[in-house]
Amino acid sequence: MLRNYFKIAFRNFTRNSVYSFINIAGLAVGIACSVLIALWVWDEITYDQYLKNYDRLGQLKVHNHFSDNISTSQAVPLPPYEFLKTYDNRIKNTCIAQWPYKHLLSVNETKISKTGQFVSPEFLTMFQFPLVKGASETALKDASSIVITESLAKTLFGTEDPMNKTIRLANEYDLTVSGVLKDLPANSSFDFQFLAPWALYAVQDWVKGNNDDWGNQSFQVFVELQPNASMAEVNTALKDLIRTKADKEDVDLFIHPLKDWHLRSSFENGVQTGGYTDYVKSFSYIAIFILLIACINFMNLATARSEHRAREVGIRKSVGSRRGDLIAQFIGESILISALAFFMGIVLVELVLPLYNSLVDKNLFINYASPAVWLLAISMILLTGFVAGSYPAFYLSAYNPARVLKGKINAGRGASAPRKILVTLQYIFSIFLIVGMVVIYQQIQHVKTRETGYNRENMIMITSNEELSKNYSALRQQLIASGIASSITTSSSPVTEIYGNNTLDWPGKPEDQNILFTRVVVGHDYSKTFGIKMIEGRDFSEEFKNDSSGMLLNQAAVDVIGLDNPVGTKIKLWSKDWTVVGVIDDILMASPFREVQPGFFLLNPDWAEVVTIRLNKTADLKAVLGEVENTFKKLNPSHPFEYQFVDDEFNKKFSAIELIGTLTTIFALLAVLITCLGLFGLATFTAEQRTKEIGIRKVMGASRGSIVSLISKDFTILVLVGFVIASPIAWWAANEYLNRYTYRVEIKWWIIPVAGLISLILTLAIVAVQAFKAASTNPTESLRSE
Repeated sequence: MLRNYFKIAFRNFTRNSVYSFINIAGLAVGIACSVLIALWVWDEITYDQYLKNYDRLGQLKVHNHFSDNISTSQAVPLPPYEFLKTYDNRIKNTCIAQWPYKHLLSVNETKISKTGQFVSPEFLTMFQFPLVKGASETALKDASSIVITESLAKTLFGTEDPMNKTIRLANEYDLTVSGVLKDLPANSSFDFQFLAPWALYAVQDWVKGNNDDWGNQSFQVFVELQPNASMAEVNTALKDLIRTKADKEDVDLFIHPLKDWHLRSSFENGVQTGGYTDYVKSFSYIAIFILLIACINFMNLATARSEHRAREVGIRKSVGSRRGDLIAQFIGESILISALAFFMGIVLVELVLPLYNSLVDKNLFINYASPAVWLLAISMILLTGFVAGSYPAFYLSAYNPARVLKGKINAGRGASAPRKILVTLQYIFSIFLIVGMVVIYQQIQHVKTRETGYNRENMIMITSNEELSKNYSALRQQLIASGIASSITTSSSPVTEIYGNNTLDWPGKPEDQNILFTRVVVGHDYSKTFGIKMIEGRDFSEEFKNDSSGMLLNQAAVDVIGLDNPVGTKIKLWSKDWTVVGVIDDILMASPFREVQPGFFLLNPDWAEVVTIRLNKTADLKAVLGEVENTFKKLNPSHPFEYQFVDDEFNKKFSAIELIGTLTTIFALLAVLITCLGLFGLATFTAEQRTKEIGIRKVMGASRGSIVSLISKDFTILVLVGFVIASPIAWWAANEYLNRYTYRVEIKWWIIPVAGLISLILTLAIVAVQAFKAASTNPTESLRSE
């Protein structure tokens, strides 16, 4: 019987090659899309899980309470690093780490800048990064040691053993390689190529001055809990620690678990609101939608062609087949089709995976050696086969053999109702995805065209260093005198980032008001270099020697403070009075999806983390950059010339949402393609079923247009029903998506009607082609058999 089942299935495949192709191709594309999405989702949800103590690690963070909101920061005071080791026995260990930063590394004549961190000795033992050489317990205990990654070891030492070799760090420290780490995986929250001892960083006076200061939030502290300890209970115990130690009533201390760093990193007003987990959920739903659309195609075509299998069912039942046997046969055929489609889908995945990896900037692959992969593959084949074939199996096996063998196959008007419901579901999914695609695109364009308050063209940023700071005046003079640059300035942070925040006091400030302001320390010509509009007062100038105690406010700060005449106002910061000399236009430095924060600017050319150069416009940018590099090599010979374009750094802010938009567009279009495949098959079958009716109508004088309209009418009704159902759902979902952004586009009224119109046009185009073909057939050919 099994052999007979396979023969029957094979004959059905070959006899109905068009429908078989549509079934298998639709399922294959659906499975391929689902697998690609699943690979991306799996990579996202397994972030940092390569670390052994993944579920017991976390980072200290604080909720700072201000008058208008609660701000969450990962910068905390220094004292908890040592204090927490004995404060609570549920805490196993703590460590401290400087923020990741690029540093100069030198080995003989090789000089490169790589991202590294100064960390305390506990860092390696707590996180248990896999070392290929050296021991985690001792690698960073010596103040003259350094731990590097395998790729950095290869860059600096080639094939030589790097252990105990010397690396000069920042032209200041000669360090000995005491360990080699495996390169961090792409789905890691950490980003460093080397680790240096915290002891080297801790000798700085400003760090020493914070050893007992519970109020200065400037450090990263990580915590490891004991096995089976509850992080929620520990957080309850830690909440008021800074309040008690620093006598502050507006700070909550807590541990942010490692498992939430990537997926649930966002906080709104002190509440954890999500993060990348929203995208993971969205794409998981899209994968399910696409697979369901493909399964619906199978169901529709299988039930639509049931007449061709009805007599087979009648004969089998008449010779003793039970309904369960027939159900098993048809579900078995469905699973066979699902297996073929799955194989084709995997081939498609392997073909597009290189391009897909390039798009999502990952190294995704299918691990065929993993038993879990095979288990998931078999489960997916069985589940898809069962879902796609269950309804046709139960539908076909229910035929009455006596009626079927007498030629009475028609089950009445209700026979097509399930098919219509399934087609309507496809339209709902398709309209929903089209709306999502358009809304995300509009949000991206809305934010990218937002006014930033400064000019990003022809600007490069270079990380400063001690040597460059010493020769900054000469560099500025030479680049401007040569005509290469029109203006140069320095700042404590790039124009695309904000590194500092402070609270301020001003005359008439209410006692209960506490507002956080962004802080940027700049050099001369900052506003000129960036093309920032001066609203009131003046810019910092070398002509005014007292500008070292001057302050610029942005318009948002003036609005929050409520000053009618801000210029000349005394503002208190760090127990010192600063005089407001000017008000500048708001400039977009932080998230482009949020409003510009109130901020202030101080003058201190020595506080130069970044040098920004506005190049003169030229047709040969490469040659100009070469001249800049030559000048840098003369004045900053110890460091490699590395730069970033300001507009490139600004555009990186959109990388995540642009990726989501691109993936949504691709998978939405593929979902529509799968729907179109199913419609093509269903329209072809409908035209076949109504061949004799069309022939009679033509004999009675019906035109081709009326026949096409007749066949298209049913599908048009289904599109309209799907549109009515999908519209409120799509509108709600689009609003939910946009509500996460403060600066957002409003949903245009025409988006959903256009999505419905696209579905209608595609449907009518596919159906009309098949209907026109049927209407063009000679009626004598269709009526002769009767």
